[in-house]
Amino acid sequence: MIIEELLQKIENISEDNVILYFITRVLKPEVKASSKIMDKYLFKVYQIDVNDEIREHLYTLTQEQLNGLVKRKTELHEYDVITDDTAQLFTYQMTNKAMSFYDVVNNQLSSNPPKIKSLEEIIVNEELWAYCVGFYNDENEWVYTFRKILAAKVAIDENDSNKKSKLQKTIRTIFNSKSQKLELIEGETVNLDKQIDCIYYEDTFYIAKKTQFEQIIGLEEEYKNQAKEVVTALASTNMIEGLEIIAKQIEGNPSIHKKLVRLTKIGNYQGLDAKTIRKMQRICKKYGETLKLKDRKLFIEDENDITLTLKVLADYYKLGEVSGKAYGTYAGKQLQTTK
Repeated sequence: MIIEELLQKIENISEDNVILYFITRVLKPEVKASSKIMDKYLFKVYQIDVNDEIREHLYTLTQEQLNGLVKRKTELHEYDVITDDTAQLFTYQMTNKAMSFYDVVNNQLSSNPPKIKSLEEIIVNEELWAYCVGFYNDENEWVYTFRKILAAKVAIDENDSNKKSKLQKTIRTIFNSKSQKLELIEGETVNLDKQIDCIYYEDTFYIAKKTQFEQIIGLEEEYKNQAKEVVTALASTNMIEGLEIIAKQIEGNPSIHKKLVRLTKIGNYQGLDAKTIRKMQRICKKYGETLKLKDRKLFIEDENDITLTLKVLADYYKLGEVSGKAYGTYAGKQLQTTK
């Protein structure tokens, strides 16, 4: 299993060969409002000097996380927009050169990124996006881990009222077990979580936390953009009423984005006609659901209608060939039958 291989590689690497990087995101200059999300942002990589204690922490943490994946015998599956089992480990090939994050893993990390002396110098104009830990051996073979950074996990001093930082002002404290007192923390702070979201090795991401991975490389926002395009495509069929309700949901309900993107993968909405819609209605009735129609078109009035409409468009209702049992799932890979 690849995770066991990666764990063994890291165990054979000296703690001295561990480097911490911060990754920031910044809006490209003169970007057009109509540009796709993947074209809107630049990612930048910075190297951070750390002491031996932090280096040991990062080294041990990574081993513990990989050990956990090995012990759970986590299954390895190719990344899909929608999946039913979040306990899986997914693979994602970083081959799309149009993605801004491609430059991070294929160029910036390997080109000795600039070092920073303080967080303030980068987060005044850039968004602190993720941190990365790089492990390298004597053959210059690298393994990288990534973790998404939340804005609430970062703090800088607020002494200067002219600072442009949008970070929330907080009092940072730590409980000193020796003095048994709560003490102020001075200076800049970043919480380094005891988790990793994904691992990168030889052009492939191995994803432990799917949602965070999608945030890191920009897929989450891209899905929102694609979801809006899908609604436009659905409107062009002229067979669905109430799409404005779905459009409104896109703005405040991220869970709907992937379901809409899934429709582009299978394309069932193309060629949608009254005959197909009647068949959809019969299938829903079979499973105790009521699919609303108006003038022989799909009719959406509320959130429940959205859910059912997306189900029938995505072939949610499936039948097991061997058992004959019925299943409900958005996921699944289309198979080719032999003659």
